[in-house]
Amino acid sequence: MTLPDDPSAVAWRLEVEEHDADPEEFAALVAAMREQVPADAVRALVIGEWGEAYERPLPVGTLVEAAGEWTGLRAVFLADLTYEQCEISWLTHGDITGLLAAYPSLGVLWVRGAQGLRLEPIRHAGLRELRFESGGLPAVLVRAVGACELPALHRLDLWLGRRDYGGDAGVEDLAGVLSGAGLPALRYLALGNAEIADAVAAAVADAPVVPRLEALDLSRGTLTDEGAKALLAGQPLTHLTRLDLHHHFLSEEMAAAVVAALPGVQVDLADPQTAEEYDGKLYRYTAVGE
Repeated sequence: MTLPDDPSAVAWRLEVEEHDADPEEFAALVAAMREQVPADAVRALVIGEWGEAYERPLPVGTLVEAAGEWTGLRAVFLADLTYEQCEISWLTHGDITGLLAAYPSLGVLWVRGAQGLRLEPIRHAGLRELRFESGGLPAVLVRAVGACELPALHRLDLWLGRRDYGGDAGVEDLAGVLSGAGLPALRYLALGNAEIADAVAAAVADAPVVPRLEALDLSRGTLTDEGAKALLAGQPLTHLTRLDLHHHFLSEEMAAAVVAALPGVQVDLADPQTAEEYDGKLYRYTAVGE
């Protein structure tokens, strides 16, 4: 392994070469890194293919074991795989609570995929950014996030997804997040990629967390005129600097009404979609599914 001039200035990527690699290969990669890279230089980790990602949970235990050495670790991206390697809805995880518990100074955690993903409610004083990218986020995980105490969290992204890919969360499961009780520093909230986008918009309209936000992201979902009307009928949103609604199903008239109602707010209405008709029924799809 050839080290860069400043090994602390890079994000270290750990990835096996073959998608069906033996579990020991990934463990060996972590062991080699612990041996060859100065521990205080490990600031950011990107975990790619770990071997049979479509059915074998990402081995976060190997990262937890290194916590005593990697005390400077501040950012982790779990399962940074492209769809050619593994579809997002097939990426398999286990319980990631131990990772947060082992790294109390971790500032950023991004997770791609949600099959088997679990998180227990936890207090973490250092986390500033938490992001779950999925084609379907389980309700139990959404509730767990809402039950966490994350006093420093500035940004939260939840890609809720579709029920046929495991996204069984309803607006009632968002109650903890929308209350903002455990998220006093939250300024950016994304509840996107949702097939229940209209219901989410209606819930956000009166959510206690909204007045403290600087940016609200309801993009990538199936938002229609009904959801947009509910959003505008709720509490004022003119304090926002940005409202992201890209990949939506709004009419041109409704899109114009949203912009007119929010002067001074940067409203992203890119990528308008059209519902598809099959057998007399209209179907609307999230940006990310399988």
